[in-house]
Amino acid sequence: MSLKAFVVSRVAEAITSQKRLDMARDKAEQARQRQGNRHRVDYFHQIDDPYSHLALQALAVFVQRYDVDVSVFLVGPPDDWAAPERDRLIAYARADCARLARRAGLSFYDPGQQPNPSQVKAAQQAFFQALGTSDFWARATAISADLWAGRIAEVSSKADADPCARGDAERRRLGHFMSAMLHYGGEWYWGLDRLHYLETRLAKLGARRMEAPTHPILAPPEPELMTHAAVGASRRELHWYLSFRSPYTYLATTRVKALADAHGADLRLRFVLPMVMRGLPVPPMKSRYFTLDTAREARRLGVPFGRIADPVGKPVERGYAILPWARDQGRGFEFVEAFMTAVWSQGVDAGSDSGMARIVESAGLNWDEARRLLTSQAWREEAEANRLELLNLGHWGVPCFRVGDVCVWGQDRLWVMDEALRGAS
Repeated sequence: MSLKAFVVSRVAEAITSQKRLDMARDKAEQARQRQGNRHRVDYFHQIDDPYSHLALQALAVFVQRYDVDVSVFLVGPPDDWAAPERDRLIAYARADCARLARRAGLSFYDPGQQPNPSQVKAAQQAFFQALGTSDFWARATAISADLWAGRIAEVSSKADADPCARGDAERRRLGHFMSAMLHYGGEWYWGLDRLHYLETRLAKLGARRMEAPTHPILAPPEPELMTHAAVGASRRELHWYLSFRSPYTYLATTRVKALADAHGADLRLRFVLPMVMRGLPVPPMKSRYFTLDTAREARRLGVPFGRIADPVGKPVERGYAILPWARDQGRGFEFVEAFMTAVWSQGVDAGSDSGMARIVESAGLNWDEARRLLTSQAWREEAEANRLELLNLGHWGVPCFRVGDVCVWGQDRLWVMDEALRGAS
């Protein structure tokens, strides 16, 4: 390993560590107490974002459970660099939120299309006028429900000012790009999926009201969910669309295998080039948030993470050159697991022969045979075919998982695949 790779991996380890997180939280709390401030959460709401619609309903419960002030900001859609496949993202968000709403006991009506611009403008104006009122949460959730149900009256007059301008500016200042985001004490929490982290943090600070339930509004699915399959289920295929450069793919590795094994399903490895190697932008702001979010998810799941040797470029290509051969040897999953573990938690440089040899041998494969494949380009056709299939399914990023016609995005949606394998979807 080069000196640069060594230093970078150790810096990444420090940045993603529990120690750094604890120090940052202590500093934020000391500053809050010193200034005599109440607990304050900033929430960024996009009126036509389904995830914001669910977050709004959850926050109406949240403010009853925790002694905090929630400052609500209206924001517009993410910039193009943050939503490179905007149409697919919009369509998938509605389908995903319909599933998530059922699991959380919330409501979401999917009209099969986005509200039209006039409806969005009307909802923004009504929402903006409701900000700061004593019955804000009731009014806001009603406005959001009316928008998605098509009940909101359209407006023809032009608003005097952009109701999202202040929220967009504040979100940029704090360093984020998505909607349905919550910000507290220097950390970001995305909507319903990450609200439990904020709840846990506030509870430790004594901000949970005495009469409030101790369980989170939506608990994350437990890893054990994937270990109790129906006996005698018919053999099916679980397709795993993966990238060696995706930390979220790494988080799913052991669980997706456990899920396939529990159901007696064939796990199909469908590798694609990382987004940045396909010409899609991944700016530092986006990369930083995803890395820190992966770190806290890794801690929850008990997955080692943080000593990172970014495999973008040559290391990914070398890994993909070997993967089809490893699969033919019956060690495809073992090679994926070894590669991901090495680059995301052990700081192994997969671009070096010594690093790749360590990965190959950890997978139970012969390095002398594998090294002859390093310059092969035959894998590119398969990677491109997988990418095109993913696009046809309405997806573009990884990890994605598919059983039959059911396809989901994200390592925190394996519960959907569990349901699909049980025949419950």
